[in-house]
Amino acid sequence: MRASLVVLAILMVQAVCAFFFVSDILFSVLGIRSHPIAWQTREYIEIGAALGLVLGVVLGAVALHRFWKERQRAEEKLRRASGAFMDLLEERFTNWELTPSERDVALFAIKGMSTAEIASLRRTAEGTVKAQTNAIYRKAGVSGRPQLLSLFIEDLMDDGPPAPMAEAARRASG
Repeated sequence: MRASLVVLAILMVQAVCAFFFVSDILFSVLGIRSHPIAWQTREYIEIGAALGLVLGVVLGAVALHRFWKERQRAEEKLRRASGAFMDLLEERFTNWELTPSERDVALFAIKGMSTAEIASLRRTAEGTVKAQTNAIYRKAGVSGRPQLLSLFIEDLMDDGPPAPMAEAARRASG
Protein backbone atom coordinates (compact mmCIF):
# COMPACT_ATOMS: atom_id res chain seq x y z
CA MET A 1 0.00 0.00 0.00
CA ARG A 2 2.78 2.41 0.97
CA ALA A 3 4.76 1.60 -2.18
CA SER A 4 1.78 2.34 -4.41
CA LEU A 5 1.29 5.72 -2.69
CA VAL A 6 4.95 6.55 -3.31
CA VAL A 7 4.61 5.61 -6.98
CA LEU A 8 1.43 7.68 -7.24
CA ALA A 9 3.19 10.67 -5.64
CA ILE A 10 6.08 10.28 -8.09
CA LEU A 11 3.68 10.25 -11.02
CA MET A 12 1.84 13.31 -9.74
CA VAL A 13 5.06 15.32 -9.29
CA GLN A 14 6.28 14.33 -12.74
CA ALA A 15 2.91 15.17 -14.30
CA VAL A 16 2.86 18.64 -12.75
CA CYS A 17 6.45 19.30 -13.81
CA ALA A 18 5.86 18.01 -17.33
CA PHE A 19 2.69 20.12 -17.57
CA PHE A 20 4.67 23.22 -16.59
CA PHE A 21 7.35 22.67 -19.23
CA VAL A 22 4.96 21.66 -22.01
CA SER A 23 2.56 24.53 -21.33
CA ASP A 24 5.48 27.01 -21.22
CA ILE A 25 6.72 25.80 -24.61
CA LEU A 26 3.21 25.81 -26.12
CA PHE A 27 2.51 29.34 -24.87
CA SER A 28 5.76 30.52 -26.47
CA VAL A 29 5.17 28.70 -29.78
CA LEU A 30 1.52 29.73 -30.08
CA GLY A 31 2.20 33.29 -28.98
CA ILE A 32 -0.20 33.10 -26.06
CA ARG A 33 0.61 35.84 -23.64
CA SER A 34 0.67 35.12 -19.98
CA HIS A 35 1.06 37.46 -17.06
CA PRO A 36 4.71 38.35 -16.80
CA ILE A 37 6.49 37.25 -13.70
CA ALA A 38 9.87 38.26 -12.39
CA TRP A 39 12.70 36.37 -14.04
CA GLN A 40 14.01 35.22 -10.65
CA THR A 41 10.63 33.70 -9.80
CA ARG A 42 10.48 32.04 -13.23
CA GLU A 43 13.95 30.58 -12.69
CA TYR A 44 12.93 29.20 -9.28
CA ILE A 45 9.84 27.61 -10.82
CA GLU A 46 11.91 26.04 -13.60
CA ILE A 47 14.53 24.77 -11.13
CA GLY A 48 11.77 23.29 -8.96
CA ALA A 49 10.14 21.59 -11.97
CA ALA A 50 13.48 20.21 -13.15
CA LEU A 51 14.27 18.93 -9.66
CA GLY A 52 10.82 17.33 -9.55
CA LEU A 53 11.54 15.49 -12.79
CA VAL A 54 14.96 14.38 -11.56
CA LEU A 55 13.44 13.25 -8.26
CA GLY A 56 10.83 11.30 -10.21
CA VAL A 57 13.52 9.55 -12.23
CA VAL A 58 15.54 8.70 -9.11
CA LEU A 59 12.53 7.43 -7.18
CA GLY A 60 11.36 5.52 -10.26
CA ALA A 61 14.77 3.84 -10.46
CA VAL A 62 14.59 2.95 -6.74
CA ALA A 63 11.09 1.51 -7.19
CA LEU A 64 12.25 -0.47 -10.24
CA HIS A 65 15.25 -1.80 -8.30
CA ARG A 66 12.98 -2.91 -5.46
CA PHE A 67 10.63 -4.56 -7.93
CA TRP A 68 13.50 -6.55 -9.48
CA LYS A 69 14.78 -7.62 -6.04
CA GLU A 70 11.28 -8.75 -5.02
CA ARG A 71 10.92 -10.63 -8.30
CA GLN A 72 14.22 -12.40 -7.70
CA ARG A 73 13.09 -13.37 -4.18
CA ALA A 74 9.79 -14.71 -5.52
CA GLU A 75 11.58 -16.73 -8.21
CA GLU A 76 13.93 -18.16 -5.57
CA LYS A 77 10.98 -19.12 -3.36
CA LEU A 78 9.31 -20.79 -6.33
CA ARG A 79 12.51 -22.67 -7.15
CA ARG A 80 12.80 -23.83 -3.54
CA ALA A 81 9.15 -24.84 -3.42
CA SER A 82 9.58 -26.83 -6.62
CA GLY A 83 12.62 -28.57 -5.17
CA ALA A 84 10.79 -29.16 -1.90
CA PHE A 85 7.88 -30.70 -3.77
CA MET A 86 10.22 -33.06 -5.63
CA ASP A 87 11.86 -33.97 -2.31
CA LEU A 88 8.41 -34.58 -0.85
CA LEU A 89 7.50 -36.82 -3.80
CA GLU A 90 10.69 -38.82 -3.39
CA GLU A 91 10.14 -39.20 0.34
CA ARG A 92 6.57 -40.37 -0.12
CA PHE A 93 7.45 -42.74 -2.96
CA THR A 94 10.21 -44.26 -0.83
CA ASN A 95 7.91 -44.62 2.20
CA TRP A 96 5.30 -46.34 0.02
CA GLU A 97 8.01 -48.59 -1.48
CA LEU A 98 6.97 -47.83 -5.06
CA THR A 99 8.76 -49.59 -7.88
CA PRO A 100 10.49 -47.43 -10.51
CA SER A 101 7.56 -48.00 -12.88
CA GLU A 102 5.05 -47.08 -10.19
CA ARG A 103 7.05 -43.94 -9.42
CA ASP A 104 6.81 -42.88 -13.07
CA VAL A 105 3.09 -43.60 -13.21
CA ALA A 106 2.48 -41.80 -9.89
CA LEU A 107 4.38 -38.73 -11.08
CA PHE A 108 2.42 -38.61 -14.34
CA ALA A 109 -0.85 -39.09 -12.43
CA ILE A 110 0.02 -36.26 -10.05
CA LYS A 111 0.76 -34.07 -13.06
CA GLY A 112 -2.83 -34.69 -14.17
CA MET A 113 -2.30 -37.01 -17.10
CA SER A 114 -4.97 -39.51 -18.01
CA THR A 115 -4.44 -43.26 -17.99
CA ALA A 116 -4.32 -43.26 -21.80
CA GLU A 117 -1.71 -40.47 -21.86
CA ILE A 118 0.44 -42.26 -19.28
CA ALA A 119 0.21 -45.52 -21.24
CA SER A 120 1.20 -43.72 -24.43
CA LEU A 121 4.17 -41.98 -22.80
CA ARG A 122 5.38 -45.18 -21.15
CA ARG A 123 4.61 -47.30 -24.24
CA THR A 124 2.57 -49.77 -22.19
CA ALA A 125 -1.01 -50.96 -22.21
CA GLU A 126 -3.68 -48.99 -20.37
CA GLY A 127 -4.43 -52.07 -18.31
CA THR A 128 -0.85 -52.09 -17.05
CA VAL A 129 -1.11 -48.42 -16.05
CA LYS A 130 -4.44 -49.12 -14.30
CA ALA A 131 -2.86 -51.98 -12.36
CA GLN A 132 0.08 -49.79 -11.39
CA THR A 133 -2.18 -46.91 -10.27
CA ASN A 134 -4.22 -49.34 -8.16
CA ALA A 135 -0.98 -50.59 -6.56
CA ILE A 136 0.05 -46.96 -5.91
CA TYR A 137 -3.30 -46.14 -4.31
CA ARG A 138 -3.13 -49.27 -2.16
CA LYS A 139 0.44 -48.53 -1.00
CA ALA A 140 -0.45 -44.88 -0.32
CA GLY A 141 -3.60 -45.85 1.56
CA VAL A 142 -5.94 -43.85 -0.67
CA SER A 143 -8.87 -44.78 -2.87
CA GLY A 144 -8.05 -42.68 -5.93
CA ARG A 145 -6.22 -39.83 -7.60
CA PRO A 146 -7.99 -36.98 -5.75
CA GLN A 147 -6.97 -38.42 -2.38
CA LEU A 148 -3.43 -39.03 -3.65
CA LEU A 149 -3.17 -35.38 -4.69
CA SER A 150 -4.65 -34.21 -1.40
CA LEU A 151 -1.83 -35.96 0.50
CA PHE A 152 0.72 -33.77 -1.26
CA ILE A 153 -1.37 -30.62 -1.03
CA GLU A 154 -1.77 -31.11 2.73
CA ASP A 155 1.98 -31.60 3.11
CA LEU A 156 2.72 -28.42 1.15
CA MET A 157 0.24 -26.43 3.24
CA ASP A 158 1.74 -27.65 6.53
CA ASP A 159 4.50 -25.61 8.14
CA GLY A 160 6.84 -28.52 8.60
CA PRO A 161 7.83 -31.63 6.69
CA PRO A 162 5.53 -34.66 6.74
CA ALA A 163 5.95 -37.01 9.66
CA PRO A 164 7.03 -40.45 8.40
CA MET A 165 5.87 -42.10 11.65
CA ALA A 166 2.37 -40.67 11.28
CA GLU A 167 2.29 -41.90 7.68
CA ALA A 168 3.41 -45.39 8.72
CA ALA A 169 0.79 -45.49 11.50
CA ARG A 170 -1.92 -44.38 9.08
CA ARG A 171 -0.91 -47.07 6.59
CA ALA A 172 -0.84 -49.75 9.29
CA SER A 173 -4.34 -48.85 10.54
CA GLY A 174 -5.82 -48.64 7.00
